[in-house]
Amino acid sequence: MVRFSASQSVTISVPSQPLSIEAYLSEADRLVYALVDASQVEVLSSALFRVKVRPIRFIGLSLQPICDIEVWSEGGTVRLCSNRCQIEGYESFNERFSLNLQGYLVPQFTQSGQKLRGQANLSVSVDLPQAMRLTPKPLLERTGNSILNGILITLKQRLMRQLINDYCAWASSSPPASKVSSLP
Repeated sequence: MVRFSASQSVTISVPSQPLSIEAYLSEADRLVYALVDASQVEVLSSALFRVKVRPIRFIGLSLQPICDIEVWSEGGTVRLCSNRCQIEGYESFNERFSLNLQGYLVPQFTQSGQKLRGQANLSVSVDLPQAMRLTPKPLLERTGNSILNGILITLKQRLMRQLINDYCAWASSSPPASKVSSLP
């Protein structure tokens, strides 16, 4: 069994809006759609999403993970974790494969304004096919860790771009809570 892992942290400045970032993040789908394109997401429930990851090339294989991602709020922190993952088209491989994604985002007030701070950890354990066992383990580990780090960097860049754009659009198009409660 070979284990690959990667971790990325993020800090995002939050512009002032009429509605809070906490209210925005209470809608679990907002975070999911900030991380991946809507065409890659199947909504299973209000807090559970099936995400079809873009194909990953690894030592001659093209692998397409499909992960169920749960999103919930806990003490002001938005958390996400994978609770089921499989590789499409490789049923026998799935018995020897596990993927674990865990992450969080937490709003924080600083002297320079409000920020979101977060971290994501991604790990994969796999029992490689016999033909791949001839590849030196350090090479496999470097390659696998690099691929996972690339995935997290891509998610981080998309999150930094999409989340604030979507938050600003959402906050300016939604009526503030004080106006909603005063409507007849």
